Amino acid sequence: MRLIQNMCTIAEYPAPGSAAAAAAAAADCCAGAAGRRLVKIAVVGASGVGKTALVVRFLTKRFIGDYERNAGNLYTRQVQIEGETLAIQVQDTPGIQVHENGLSCGEQLNRCIRWADAVVIVFSITDYKSYELIGQLHQHVQQLHLGTRLPVVVVANKADLLHVKQVDPQLGLQLASVLGCSFYEVSVSENYNDVYSAFHVLCKEVSHKQQPSSTPEKRRTSLIPRPKSPNMQDLKRRFKQALSAKVRTVTSV
Repeated sequence: MRLIQNMCTIAEYPAPGSAAAAAAAAADCCAGAAGRRLVKIAVVGASGVGKTALVVRFLTKRFIGDYERNAGNLYTRQVQIEGETLAIQVQDTPGIQVHENGLSCGEQLNRCIRWADAVVIVFSITDYKSYELIGQLHQHVQQLHLGTRLPVVVVANKADLLHVKQVDPQLGLQLASVLGCSFYEVSVSENYNDVYSAFHVLCKEVSHKQQPSSTPEKRRTSLIPRPKSPNMQDLKRRFKQALSAKVRTVTSV
């Protein structure tokens, strides 16, 4: 996968009918108008797990240690996967909180998840509570996409901070296996390649799902011969009638 253009952002994920929503829709239209398929990825997880750093690292290959509080930015960029240029949109999201009644998922987060073609669920190995969110968050994602299998990757971030580790990455791998997800242990600050791999597998899976497939109905249709042109048949009929009339006239003489 190769990055093509400079990253740009669309400020906080837009509410329907807003000016930002129009800008996001325009970005989608531009991708379609250019003949490129669009892959939309939402990055979700608890506060402080490094979601924004992960997104920026993937899109720019750079690591920036400090970020302002996440307002939910939408990043867009073009990439190449298997020789095809795709338009990629990555939606960063505010951190999820847990209350006694379960996850606190506002409408903004729910819109992000419904919008997405795939989801990255992030936890930090230095925060056990962020790990405990994974199962509930995965269930919530699937509930918002009933009837479809949404591609999901679980990412364990901050793998370099072993001296303050609270979660063994093996636990993340086991949980991801139970949930049917791919799993990646990454250090956003130290290793770009692992971050790249996590997003790349999602982009490929979504790209393959979007590929048009030949249905049996289409194949049967293609085997049916085209009917002859009605105009041509009519011309042949008239020609035969005229020829018969001429023969009768000659015979009578």
